[in-house]
Amino acid sequence: MSEHATEPPDIAVVGAGIIGVACALRLARQGLRVIVVDQQEPGHGASFGNAGHLATEQVFPIADLSIIRRLPAMLMDPMGPLRLDWKYLPRALPWFTRLLLNLRPAPFQRTVAGLRALNESSFGAWRRLLEGIGCADLMREDGSLLVFERAESRRAIEAVHARMRQQAVPVDVWQAKDVREAAPQLSEHLQGGLFFPSTGHVLDPFRVVCELVHAAKTSGVQFLKQYVQGGQVHEHGISLITDQGRLTARQVLIACGAHSAKLTAALTGKKVPLDTERGYHLMLPHEHGRLPFAVTSLERKFIMTPMTDGLRLAGTVEFAGLERPPSMERAWQLHRLSQGLFSRDLNAEAATPWMGFRPSLPDSLPVIDRVCDGKVLLAFGHQHLGLTQAAITAELIARIAAPGTTHTAPALPAIEPYRLDRF
Repeated sequence: MSEHATEPPDIAVVGAGIIGVACALRLARQGLRVIVVDQQEPGHGASFGNAGHLATEQVFPIADLSIIRRLPAMLMDPMGPLRLDWKYLPRALPWFTRLLLNLRPAPFQRTVAGLRALNESSFGAWRRLLEGIGCADLMREDGSLLVFERAESRRAIEAVHARMRQQAVPVDVWQAKDVREAAPQLSEHLQGGLFFPSTGHVLDPFRVVCELVHAAKTSGVQFLKQYVQGGQVHEHGISLITDQGRLTARQVLIACGAHSAKLTAALTGKKVPLDTERGYHLMLPHEHGRLPFAVTSLERKFIMTPMTDGLRLAGTVEFAGLERPPSMERAWQLHRLSQGLFSRDLNAEAATPWMGFRPSLPDSLPVIDRVCDGKVLLAFGHQHLGLTQAAITAELIARIAAPGTTHTAPALPAIEPYRLDRF
């Protein structure tokens, strides 16, 4: 809607990924007039290629202190599970420094508490969201498995188990026979693993976005394919400058993932330490029925998720910014990593590689907030957990967008750990 329209929308959502679209639907069903603006079609960013894993067990920061000793390998090994492009090192160092500072005991505990609060509420929110659009069958609540191969890894798996139990994350110890019974196509050489019964996965991440878009449009949401270049807050709301003109609204929600920092600075004056983890996947269209649920390898550090269109191999982290072209060899590396994990190697015929940007903040928590007298809402920085936390984020945004509105949802996490002013 242009600035000359007599009735501007209540809220303009910048970002048509899973979080932006989920928020738009929730806000529209709350009675607000909503537009969604993105330079791409809905769901074509990181939401298209995520691992599909609803990772409620991941309640710890994205890195630990071992990242210091791993730094040389991160710079030298282009195929390693954690890669830092040496040309990007000068820009990345301030972010990594803040990450390390957040691993001190007090901020570490704040991060864990913040992640737990969102993750423990995420499945209920996803049920409400998908049942509300008649698509509950797109989600599987069937758990996930972390396996290990080497006998010497048993101590590491026991340490993971202890940490999870300490945080009250539901987890079961599986022996080798348990793994073979549940997933008989995995290699008999696997030693065992940890099963997380309160996790799950979606059958097609892109279709989930598309179904939410359809429901949002039915609820009156308008989608605009425009590039937002900047904006400003004024007395009556906000104005966004796009490549096709100017848009006005009473409120704006910034939910454009790894691209959120620039617009946040323009509207709030706050410089957010947002960086991007470049994640890769390899989709294997001829692999159906290999796994009953998502399986992660402890030693190889990647995940395999069964989906409607095949088996998705995903993982690895690369710090190289938003501008450098993708290194698709990292995606193909995922197939090589899978070799030996099955009794018969996976079929990579007609496989398709992909790369996307995970928006990450140095304390591993997202920004979910209401600032500038309520004119600017924020929902970004969910790192690996954008899919997991999308539905609960939408409920939080709906709650804070219009504080006086009556809500029927159950008790939600407090937003204090996710506020912008923590930076």
